[in-house]
Amino acid sequence: MELGTVGGIVAIFVAVIGSMVMEGGNPGSLIMIPAMLLVFLGTFGAAMAGNTIKDLTVVLAQTRKAFTAKVPDGQDVVATIVGMADRARREGLLALEDMARDVEDPLLKRGIEMTVDGTDGDEIADILEAEVASKRAADKVGIKFYGDMGGYAPTLGIIGTVMGLVHVLENLSDPSKLGHLIAGAFVATLWGVLTANALWLPLSNKLKRLSELEAAHMEMLIEGVLAVQSGTNPRLVEKKLRSILPAAPAKGDKAVKGAAPVKEAA
Repeated sequence: MELGTVGGIVAIFVAVIGSMVMEGGNPGSLIMIPAMLLVFLGTFGAAMAGNTIKDLTVVLAQTRKAFTAKVPDGQDVVATIVGMADRARREGLLALEDMARDVEDPLLKRGIEMTVDGTDGDEIADILEAEVASKRAADKVGIKFYGDMGGYAPTLGIIGTVMGLVHVLENLSDPSKLGHLIAGAFVATLWGVLTANALWLPLSNKLKRLSELEAAHMEMLIEGVLAVQSGTNPRLVEKKLRSILPAAPAKGDKAVKGAAPVKEAA
């Protein structure tokens, strides 16, 4: 569970409902099915009209990711790559074949396998960079979809308010109904603005941030694979990769299966 997404959304609704209760209001008055139906379904329909049916499958998968994805931690991967670089210098690239079987990251695994197969460094870079570009393009689907919903929701809320005010004008002859009808008219605008700023735009931004972090992680892996392929000094590999990682408290180096301690090259 990604606590940032859940905690942020919960905090917004707690702030809204809490402030309403403190002012003596009744949160139950916000639950108006017609207004909510117009805002939620109308917003989804407007966003769907600007995308394709196939995009919906991607959006659903990315929605799960926004609530469950873990931020990539490159510290452990750096230790693995450094171990590979050390072993490749001592025993040759073919010695990495058994280490590649234990690699969980698919991009790193493919990169090392191509390295063991003797693929040229430029070709490895082109293939892996293409995967990064493909991922970025796929991530834009969910980012755009929720960004669109964030733009449409307030407008749909205003449409609901206008419809409600029209209903108010139809009942001017009965003043006893006006208060309830006017309040109901503005609930649609509230839901439109609230969902845009509490759900759709935050989800769009969260998916964008996750995409940036994952793409940066993948690019760091590519740098590591190319360093291993070119036979770079393991200590230089470590320094280079750790300089790419976001600033974080240093972790102790972990032993890597199949790798000997890194020694300074003569």
